[in-house]
Amino acid sequence: MSVDESFHLTPLDVRRTDFPNALRGYEKTSVEQFRERVYEELERLTKVNQDLETKAKNFHEQLRAFRERDKALNEALVAAQQLRAEIREQSEREAQLILREARAEGDRIVEGARAEVRRLQAELDALERSRRAYIAQLRTMLDRQIAELDAASQQAPPSAAPAEEADDRRRTHVPTPSWLDTLVKE
Repeated sequence: MSVDESFHLTPLDVRRTDFPNALRGYEKTSVEQFRERVYEELERLTKVNQDLETKAKNFHEQLRAFRERDKALNEALVAAQQLRAEIREQSEREAQLILREARAEGDRIVEGARAEVRRLQAELDALERSRRAYIAQLRTMLDRQIAELDAASQQAPPSAAPAEEADDRRRTHVPTPSWLDTLVKE
């Protein structure tokens, strides 16, 4: 049995429909009672159908809202992943920059320390040359003084008293401190 889709029966259609009397027809009271029950059932089914359509509409709205939220969450997730990737790349670039700056600063400090060592070595060399020159001058001056003392002691008159000679010898022989002997030997 096929159902005609263009035929729509409402509860009012059932209630308002009158059937003509026929000679051997159905009992009118039974038909009226049946029509009333059909009317009530159709009315109940119509309300149920309307409720279901309302719920379906609400579910479709909720589904649409959920899909929009899902789409927004997916977009937020993608944006967060992109942001994380960008932050990671930026952090890596900053780390590389900090490393390069630290290496450059370390190289600069090492070069500065090497320059300072070279400067100090040059100063030490200059001081060593000055010390040697000073010792050479001191040696020359002491040699001259010793030569003068030797010359002076040889020119002393032979008639001098032995006590005076001992005094002269003590005066001509100047004891040198040990540090001066060390300097003179170098």
